[in-house]
Amino acid sequence: MAKSTFVYVTYIRTTPDRLWSALTTDSEFMKRYWFGIHCQSQWTAGSSWKMLSGDGEVLDSGEIVEADPPRRLVIRWRHEKRPELKAEGDSVCTMELEPTGSAVRLAITHTMARDGSKLIEAVSGGWPKIIANLKSLAETGSVVLTEAYPKKA
Repeated sequence: MAKSTFVYVTYIRTTPDRLWSALTTDSEFMKRYWFGIHCQSQWTAGSSWKMLSGDGEVLDSGEIVEADPPRRLVIRWRHEKRPELKAEGDSVCTMELEPTGSAVRLAITHTMARDGSKLIEAVSGGWPKIIANLKSLAETGSVVLTEAYPKKA
């Protein structure tokens, strides 16, 4: 079966437990690096998952497929806002955390079982900004980007 895949790997100077918390349960920290967005879930396999805007609108939803804190998280992910992306169906987002020295290797793989996925194209523009903010916030206490899509001069 054909697939569309986006992979992003970075190293963050933190601990696996702190990074896991930043990616899952610490919604206030998440809002700081994710441009006001946060996720809600019980973070256990089979539990529902939602990504919410600052005003509570459901942007994406799905289910936790696998949760092995603080090593691996797999989310079945469906976009809810843009009809053309929602029509593509479910994608799968896998986050793997691996300690390495004084840092944690974070690998995010976001896939969809179809060629030319517009959703995967969209997340490939978003994930680098989100993770750059997460890395900066974890390491320095401030984000590098205050807007996901700043107006061009």
